[in-house]
Amino acid sequence: MAIGTANPANCVDQSTYPDFYFRITNSDHMTELKRKFQRMCKLRAGDKSMIRKRYLHLTEEFLREHPNMCAFMAPSLDDRQDVVVPEIPKLAKEAAAKAIKEWGQPKSSITHLIFCTTSGVDMPGADYQLTKLLGLRPSVKRCMMYQQGCFAGGTVLRLAKDLAENNRGARVLAVCSEITAVTFRGPSDSHLDSLVGQALFGDGAGAVIVGSDPIPEVEKPIFELVYTAQTIVPNSEGAIDGHLREVGLTFHLLKDVPGLVSKNIEKCLDDAFRPLGISDWNSLFWAAHPGGPAILDQIEAKLELKEEKLRASRHVLAEYGNMSSACVLFILDEMRKKSAADGCATTGEGLDWGVLFGFGPGLTVETVVLHSVAL
Repeated sequence: MAIGTANPANCVDQSTYPDFYFRITNSDHMTELKRKFQRMCKLRAGDKSMIRKRYLHLTEEFLREHPNMCAFMAPSLDDRQDVVVPEIPKLAKEAAAKAIKEWGQPKSSITHLIFCTTSGVDMPGADYQLTKLLGLRPSVKRCMMYQQGCFAGGTVLRLAKDLAENNRGARVLAVCSEITAVTFRGPSDSHLDSLVGQALFGDGAGAVIVGSDPIPEVEKPIFELVYTAQTIVPNSEGAIDGHLREVGLTFHLLKDVPGLVSKNIEKCLDDAFRPLGISDWNSLFWAAHPGGPAILDQIEAKLELKEEKLRASRHVLAEYGNMSSACVLFILDEMRKKSAADGCATTGEGLDWGVLFGFGPGLTVETVVLHSVAL
């Protein structure tokens, strides 16, 4: 029924980020590794989904005051927690306030809150803090999801759908808020997968309000959540791992993630759309989590998708980077806004049916079938 997004004020240009990153981590002497990182970040002519800029809460001033966060494996969890524990709910508040304003109903009508973040763990949780920051009713029913990863934007929609359908009159505020302070670290010759993460991830928060039976002339639906599913990709154990240690949250990419996703995505589509009699994937609008350019490229090639099908996903990746669980909410927001600007008949780029995919640790895939709403 509404979507809101938010980012930190600090915007970094991808073209100059390698110089900043190696300078702030005192790693300019690692010349060959810096050249590799520059190639990872470089925007080349013809690239369809490379990152142009990202938003990061961490600034040069802060990092100079906390040098352990700039080392590759120095104990720094306390410093990282001091950043993310207060800032994650603050960023979430910005996105949620926008969604509530668009929804147009009193925040006292929110019955459930789902909060998802991969950044930090604390008690009482970020869901409690957001309840206080927004001034929600103390009796709001809260669900806190920590340490899920990039697929979880689909998870919050799946849970919100279940709650809305099984609790009469429910209005669910679902929020994803991510800050990379928990994963930022200096480069290492022996861990290039960590360097990939430093080139991809950005900070952002997305919020949606979900409910059944919208009030006519009062609530304006954007997308209908028709079907949801979660599955573990076969033979993918260890493809993406994350571990919370004294050095912060470490990520490891141990297998060909784009290959695993593209190899198994058609089965997810078949399971979701066979009951609807749909097998033409180009007849759908697409909101695929942009884990990186290679994932989008291989999905497009495997399914023989037209170039415009992944436009919204590529746009969000280029303008914000990979914001983990928040990405798909940004994509839905971008899609409905572009649909309106282009004069489309529906929120799904003029198409009736669409699919949302979340990909993340496990390797886990979340699938959401969407039905667009007339503009």
